[in-house]
Amino acid sequence: MASEQPYLHNLSGVFSAPIQAWSDAHGQIRHNGAQGIYCGDDRVLNTAVLTVDGREPEWVSTQLRSSKETDYIYFVRAEAEVADPLLSLVRTRTADSGRIRPGEDTESLTGCSGRVAETLRLESAMREPVALTVRLSLGADNTTMEDIKQGFRDGGSVEPAGTTWSWRDMDTTLALTASKGAVSIHGSKVTIEWSVEVLPGVPVELAWAVDLTDADSPMLAADGEPIAAPASDDPRLHRLLERSVSDLNSLRLAHYSHPNDTFLAAGAPWFFTMFGRDSIIAARMLLPVNTAIAGGTLRALAGRQGTETDHTTAVQPGKILHEVRRTVLTMAESGQALRLPPVYYGTIDATPLWICLLHDAWKAGMPDAEVEELLPNLQDALEWLRDHGDLDGDGFLEYLDASGQGLVNQGWKDSGDAIRWHDGSLAKGPIALAEVQAYAYEAAVVGAKLLDTFGRPGAAEWRNYAAGMAERFRAQFWCEDDLGPYPALALDAEKKPVDGVTSNMGHLLGTGILNEEEQQIVVRRVMDPTMFSGYGVRTLSTTNGGYWPTRYHAGAVWSHDTALIISGMLADGFPGEAAQLAAGLLNVAEANDWRLPELFGGHGSDTMRTPVPFPASCRPQAWASASSVVIAAALTPAGPEQEKLPQPSGAVATR
Repeated sequence: MASEQPYLHNLSGVFSAPIQAWSDAHGQIRHNGAQGIYCGDDRVLNTAVLTVDGREPEWVSTQLRSSKETDYIYFVRAEAEVADPLLSLVRTRTADSGRIRPGEDTESLTGCSGRVAETLRLESAMREPVALTVRLSLGADNTTMEDIKQGFRDGGSVEPAGTTWSWRDMDTTLALTASKGAVSIHGSKVTIEWSVEVLPGVPVELAWAVDLTDADSPMLAADGEPIAAPASDDPRLHRLLERSVSDLNSLRLAHYSHPNDTFLAAGAPWFFTMFGRDSIIAARMLLPVNTAIAGGTLRALAGRQGTETDHTTAVQPGKILHEVRRTVLTMAESGQALRLPPVYYGTIDATPLWICLLHDAWKAGMPDAEVEELLPNLQDALEWLRDHGDLDGDGFLEYLDASGQGLVNQGWKDSGDAIRWHDGSLAKGPIALAEVQAYAYEAAVVGAKLLDTFGRPGAAEWRNYAAGMAERFRAQFWCEDDLGPYPALALDAEKKPVDGVTSNMGHLLGTGILNEEEQQIVVRRVMDPTMFSGYGVRTLSTTNGGYWPTRYHAGAVWSHDTALIISGMLADGFPGEAAQLAAGLLNVAEANDWRLPELFGGHGSDTMRTPVPFPASCRPQAWASASSVVIAAALTPAGPEQEKLPQPSGAVATR
């Protein structure tokens, strides 16, 4: 049987990057799919099944307290029980993360640490005391996230010799504690057993935990102040913002090379690591409420900015990276075998987006001294646009994997089947994406402004670059169909406009590359029922030959994609349309316990009363959670407090 990527939509999790624990919706961790307890990219336990007197308790409710804490509520069936359930069990699971420090007097770091713990609280309203045997069955594991995502069930065998075990030459360790419990070990199976008597009205609490260390982890738990949730008088927006900020705080990470610079991991469970594009976009959305994440993201990525050319890693001088992993990442994607190096630069948009984030962070209040430190990186990034981003000298940024083992598509829609003609067929590269040209235009404009402001030379060159980009784009990137003109998805290898109608055009809004008439055309097109599902903007029009509502980049709706379009609408003066899209996303959040999914089905709200889950969607996911700030901006009436709310493209004018 072929391996299958595990689905996530019916799972429950607690998170504190780089620690996470996934169970079924009822709180039981079974050796199935992505369920398990993880330290970084390793699953260390694949099973944690609770029984009382040999039976699983009856689950009745799951209560998400925060991203780091969840209650699972059960009733225990007892022989003397009447119709009323009188014996309850509340299983509270928490995740926490920290850093390994070799001594109290040093700040040097050697890796990450963390804990997943459970408290089991039994309460009885029975007339007589109840004697119970509570048993927890655990399964020791050593399977990599890479293997789990590809559907492989088992990794390396682990047979603990005691309550502490380790692997990877002792770099990774797990220590099991069980207060008042008897621990027995048989091969990879570990059992904790408690014998208890529960008196009427007298709660009994049991506890167990695993303490995890990874001395060689490249990713560290974040230090510093957590993100604070912005206030809202609207109760629905308040719940969305509260949940989203909790999720974002659970995704905060640092890299060992820049331990004081916090950024956001892309998402759970697969992407607890640094992603250039994802981390930048999420930080940019958060600027109205937090500039520290932007500063940490900018510095962490600048520290890995390219200085050489290597086709294997796709690195080039001035280029911002795509992702960082512990080891080589090998996987199959759209029928292609991928082999991505631990530090991989296969992204066409992270570099211009880094420039835009630097400018917007400065506009939002990032100290001048911090900006000045990054000006050499800014100049290198601008030069990458001119010297390396344009593969053939036609004035557009395009990508083509030169390694034969990297990503075929290197924009945000990076699946192999994402770039489609109207008939659904796939375009051939090199590919020049529409939104990337807009990012480059904006990067050149704001980069020139920063150079001027800080007294650096070269601003005129980049203003000329931007003017030329806008002229070339207007001449070559437009198509027309029965609904009228619209921006093409991309130019293909033959410089022909790829005529698939997609959400990418919405990213042009707010960048400045469109004139007023063109802005109106784009807004009308993304609001057309073939694009706007009622919940969000589809990645691909329903009229496209390749459309399917749960196709990853060719029909599904991505929360952040719609939020970026909302930002552009607000910047370009379309508040009514922005509010319509934001209202759709708010309904999506409400249907998902106020947690915006990474993506969901493109089914119309006229046919589906609630959005259809995309089963493999990450949650929490950084740019989906950060989209809550954009939604709040679009749905909050303009007034004295409006300047506190998010506006795109540096419009949070504190300078």
